Amino acid sequence: MPTGLVFASFIYPQFDVWQHLFNTVLSDYVFNSLCLAFGVGALVILIGTPLAWCISRYDFVGRKHLQWLVLLPMSMPAYIIAYTYTGMLDFAGPTQSWLRSQFNWEYGDYYFPEIRSLTGAILMLALVLYPYVYLLARTAFNEQPRSLEDTAKSLGVSSYTYWFKVVLPLARPAILMGTALAMMEAFADYGTVQYFGVSTFTTGIFRTWFGLNNGMAAAQLAAMLTGFVILLLFVEYFSRRKVKYYFQSQVAKTKQRVKLNNGAGLVVFVLCFIPVILGFLLPFVQLMNWAIDTFHEQFNQSFLKLAWNSFILASIASMVAVSIALLFGYGKRLNQFKFIQVLVGMVSLGYAVPGTVIAIGALISLSWLDLRLNEVTESLFNISVGLVLSGSLFSLILVYSSRFLAVALHNIETGLARIKPSMDDAARSLGYKPILILKTIHIPLLKTSVLSALLLVFVDVLKELPATLILRPFNFNTLSIKAFELASDERLADAALPALAIVLVGVLPVILLTKIIDKPVHD
Repeated sequence: MPTGLVFASFIYPQFDVWQHLFNTVLSDYVFNSLCLAFGVGALVILIGTPLAWCISRYDFVGRKHLQWLVLLPMSMPAYIIAYTYTGMLDFAGPTQSWLRSQFNWEYGDYYFPEIRSLTGAILMLALVLYPYVYLLARTAFNEQPRSLEDTAKSLGVSSYTYWFKVVLPLARPAILMGTALAMMEAFADYGTVQYFGVSTFTTGIFRTWFGLNNGMAAAQLAAMLTGFVILLLFVEYFSRRKVKYYFQSQVAKTKQRVKLNNGAGLVVFVLCFIPVILGFLLPFVQLMNWAIDTFHEQFNQSFLKLAWNSFILASIASMVAVSIALLFGYGKRLNQFKFIQVLVGMVSLGYAVPGTVIAIGALISLSWLDLRLNEVTESLFNISVGLVLSGSLFSLILVYSSRFLAVALHNIETGLARIKPSMDDAARSLGYKPILILKTIHIPLLKTSVLSALLLVFVDVLKELPATLILRPFNFNTLSIKAFELASDERLADAALPALAIVLVGVLPVILLTKIIDKPVHD
């Protein structure tokens, strides 16, 4: 409904606003958004694919720890890593200050790359989004049977040719899907591009809405942004429409990892550890330093209230999303009708739609409902109930549930797929109704899936910025909003404590995800 309403805004074209946008900034929005998305897509492939290959293919010192360390950047929101690198690399930061003191340089005596730029935004987003490609590519590499390599060697194919002609094409669907996810996140990003001063569709939506005071034109910009996301998904699907990939994994032997000697193993470890350093350790250490310096000033009653607001909001949203995912996932398991399958697939598309778009669509629909509700209460009771839907936490819970339902549904469906249908049949033969089967049999067996879904949605809600900015009630702040506001005022050190709290909470699902990946599956 929110996405449909956003596209329906074209029924009322805003010619004057569009003429102004066309003559001034629309070309920048299109160009920068496309460059950002495709730049991030290229970088996550370059980082994530070799990383996945090294960890799945080779055995070296530190590999056991490295396979979960490389996931840590997932816990670092892009806008937070942007704040920390700006603090480290801008003119007054420690890096340039040290260079000037060492070489007696003054302003203008040397060139230093500008971090607040389109290139800087691409780098920041790629450093935290490469795990999308890494996770999917690693799974694809692990599933490739050893017989492929043995056959290639028997035909005289070199290792270089084998990698490019066999390994990479077979892993292409997984790599492209991870890349598409990263590019969708780049399209939806607001905090990083706004802080870096890069004009994209997301920043343009806010400027049109609050600067030009035209919500309808902002909705139409949001529809254009959604169109780019849909086009990206179509291109990803079109690229593999005539190609099928099958593995006889139940009979084929998987490849044994190649043991590297200490010298080569150390080189591979260092190369694989660089993304961890740049994407997590450096920003985390900088945040820790700032947080220690400002702890006595920032850790007060106000901070505790922000933490409580964030916790309550994320807890409610995650429980709602997981509850809906359980009902939808189990309903899909019970009903094999094509119509039901399509409907469940449609409700999981929310993750592909930027949070800004869903927030605008929800605000339009809920505001209309509030007006109708007030008309009814005024006519019947002569009382105006106010914005009970669009001006309360209800709107945020609705948007979070729509946006992150796919995350919960994926975990639930994966867990349900491991439960044999014969268990359902046996329970039904004993007189158990479907809802009782879900409650007494499936949910206990789905503990790990439910817990991982709860944690992933919890952290996603905690990090979500644009939807929270649009829909938060008056005088209601969260850790992400506070960090964003302080950083926007150039109070980077003061923004460290709320940012660090978000990062530390984000580490939990990363650790859980690592355990789930490494956990063997039993029948």
